[in-house]
Amino acid sequence: MRRRPSLFWRILLGLLLLALLFPTTSPLISFGKIHTAPKAVPTEVPGNPMTFEDVEESDYYYAAVRWAVEHGITEGTSNTTFAPKDYCSRGQVITFLWKAMGSPEPLRSSNPFADVPEDAYYTKAVLWAAEQNIASGTSESTFSPDAPCARAQVMTFLWKLKGQPVANSAAGNFPDVTIKDYFYAPVMWAAEEKITTGLIDSRFGAMDQCNRAQVVTFLWHALSES
Repeated sequence: MRRRPSLFWRILLGLLLLALLFPTTSPLISFGKIHTAPKAVPTEVPGNPMTFEDVEESDYYYAAVRWAVEHGITEGTSNTTFAPKDYCSRGQVITFLWKAMGSPEPLRSSNPFADVPEDAYYTKAVLWAAEQNIASGTSESTFSPDAPCARAQVMTFLWKLKGQPVANSAAGNFPDVTIKDYFYAPVMWAAEEKITTGLIDSRFGAMDQCNRAQVVTFLWHALSES
């Protein structure tokens, strides 16, 4: 009389069959870890043209602003203005990144930053960015959310958001970026990925304050699928 396989072996064979039929090749799923996908693919959505008086179709940031607004990453400063040249604070930039990633809930319950109120619009974004090692504080107990955000800081946030990829050190030749700078690798990565080409005077403008148009354009380029 032929014996039937035990329950253990039948379960094992079933799992092997499932592994063959549905291999874990998705970039969003791996054993023991689920990665968060960006909220939106950075492509211009047709229809419903923007009504901002200060954003023209000929502007380099037009498509980026349209993408950011239509996907809830940011709003205008009024019903008719986007204020593309207004400078961004650290709290604003981190909130843009957080919303682009789907506004994930931070895991930590404690707030280490004395200058980040519990009811601020950027609180969850800051706590999430800190626990994900995307942005650190300006000290052990401060984040400086209202401080102006430099272009070097924005690029470093994006570089960390993307997992700190290694880039060609010759990708960018900016006189204001040296190998000793903390933002050297992020800027080289950004240049290699065409996230930025620098300013018209050949500088990267590392210490220049980053305005709203630049932030959404950098984010749009960084999340674009090649």
